[in-house]
Amino acid sequence: MPKSSSKKAEKAVEELTYEEALAELEEIVTALEGEQNRLEEAIKLFERGQALAARCGVLLEAAELKVRQVAGDEIIPFEELSE
Repeated sequence: MPKSSSKKAEKAVEELTYEEALAELEEIVTALEGEQNRLEEAIKLFERGQALAARCGVLLEAAELKVRQVAGDEIIPFEELSE
């Protein structure tokens, strides 16, 4: 994992905010794309990345639920706004 995120890796995925998880996930993707990692290290990075992606998904779903509770069924999907 990149040196700048070594402290982040110590934090449990469940404790990360969306922004923290996304930033670390981006670092992992960059590391996997650009660096020659030993197989064991690449697997650890991949596993952490999967957990981070799942965490981001959970947090996004929770945010969507909150928005729906506030706005009701009047939410217009982004896809419809761009048409």
